[in-house]
Amino acid sequence: MLSAPQPRSPLHTREITFQGYAREDGLWDIEGHLKDFKSDPFTTSAKTWQPGEAFHDMWIRVTVDRDLVVKAIEAVMDGHPHAECPAAVPPLEGLIGAQIGKGWRKSIETHLGGIKGCTHLRELLNSLATAAFQSIPGAFFDPAGEKPPKYLGTCKSWDFDGPVVMRVYPQFYQWKKPGA
Repeated sequence: MLSAPQPRSPLHTREITFQGYAREDGLWDIEGHLKDFKSDPFTTSAKTWQPGEAFHDMWIRVTVDRDLVVKAIEAVMDGHPHAECPAAVPPLEGLIGAQIGKGWRKSIETHLGGIKGCTHLRELLNSLATAAFQSIPGAFFDPAGEKPPKYLGTCKSWDFDGPVVMRVYPQFYQWKKPGA
């Protein structure tokens, strides 16, 4: 838990959630939801949003296969601050065939960067990758057990030279001389 803050007033709340689903057809759906609220009335070109009313209320669903290749993508904006915002949804189709993993952020930027897309949908897509990694069992494992899971070496806990890899995947543990 964080320490007690200095006296302050609330201004803005962003809620982001992700859920992963196994489909009966062998594919997976990863869904993201983003909501933004203000603590005071907030006026945009579309209307005045009341405190607690979501002026961003966006959903995205990405359907992937075992190799994390995007097979389908869908997004809706139940709340958006400007009438032009939904025009950022159709370019998402450009991600069909892209693979979540190395190069995912670059693919998002290529197809949806700048004025082609929506900052908030890009944010959801960037983080959706981690939700996919957490949701899809076996997507990162070599069935023969000869290659390390793809997430090894991607954070402090999964350091090839660390105690977690030594305990959980001793066959892939790679001791390094301190200072090397």
